[in-house]
Amino acid sequence: MDSPADQIAALCTRVLNQNWREGEQDGRTYGFSSPSPGRYDWQWYWDSCFHAIIWRRLDPARSRLELETLLDSSHDGFIGHITFLGRPLNLERAIRYNVATRHAPNTSTIQPPLLAWAWSLAVGDPATEPRIVEHHEWMRANRDLEGDNLLWLIQPDESGLDASPKFDHVWGWRAQGRRLFPTLIHGNRRRGFDAHRIAADGRPVVCEVVTNVLWSLAEQAMGNESPTPALVDRLWNDDLGRFMDDVRNPVRTVAKADVPLTWDTLAPLALPDLPDEIGHRLINETLLTPRFWDAVPLASVALDDPTHTSRDHYWGLRRYWRGPSWVNAAWFAWIGLRRLGYATEADDLRDRLVAVVLREGLREYYEARTGEGMGAVDFGWSSLVWEMADPID
Repeated sequence: MDSPADQIAALCTRVLNQNWREGEQDGRTYGFSSPSPGRYDWQWYWDSCFHAIIWRRLDPARSRLELETLLDSSHDGFIGHITFLGRPLNLERAIRYNVATRHAPNTSTIQPPLLAWAWSLAVGDPATEPRIVEHHEWMRANRDLEGDNLLWLIQPDESGLDASPKFDHVWGWRAQGRRLFPTLIHGNRRRGFDAHRIAADGRPVVCEVVTNVLWSLAEQAMGNESPTPALVDRLWNDDLGRFMDDVRNPVRTVAKADVPLTWDTLAPLALPDLPDEIGHRLINETLLTPRFWDAVPLASVALDDPTHTSRDHYWGLRRYWRGPSWVNAAWFAWIGLRRLGYATEADDLRDRLVAVVLREGLREYYEARTGEGMGAVDFGWSSLVWEMADPID
């Protein structure tokens, strides 16, 4: 019988090949892996970055084409979090997607900007690609609101974490997954999805943990000064031993201790320059405690947090990142475990996740206690489990 690592390789190979899309649109040739057939048919920014990292194992040319397809959609350095390739945006989604117009080629909002990091892993030196340089210049000009090279978000879905409970107090009934979310999109559309203008108008903006972790990885891949010290200075709460978003103009003010404990506090473990003292605290005081370690790696909300739910829907609406486990989150934590010398724990995390994936397939997320596969099927970025099952060192 094939080893678990071989079985994972075969599963990921099948899914990525199945999800691959090629064609021509507006005079440009494109190629990318759709996140999941049927549910997510277009190109998503951070999904494609994760796909490219895995494609380097199978076909480096596809890694490059996936990322170049993202770059081909850029406008003066801006890259939307969804690019509508292969088929146009329908009216129903045009109402609830972050588009400037009905026929826009992409959304007007971002996702965590890890393109340069993915390029460094899968292609080569990102600093030699002028469009990536321009992309980073756009990010600094448009999303660094305080001049410290940390980025600010205008909507919860820009973090990729969509309906995480950590955003409930920030946007209230306009948070993603709640019925007034379309009014948040409408208000931001009227302001041109301009973070400076939105902040000046007293609307919520967020300096978010995961976004800035991936931005730091990307900046370091470019050979630029690392934002990690600024991230620690602004977002690390030493009293609570966790990273927390910095929020301007929240709908509701809550005590820091009352903000839901979500997995994003562990995302900085992926940073190569995170101070070791903080990394050890995150691992010993949070990751290895029953709140997270007793779950399928890695629960998006601590098992004992009041906001944790295993349901796929919440108040009748799909509510992502409110409890179930996600493979990319587990991968970030696994990177930190290995770097900081927790080899046994890293292997345990890997083995438990591999067992679930082999049983349930590449699902969008997994129920945090039972491992039941949930959400989309044949979900591309869950192929990151291959990075853990058979590391490329």
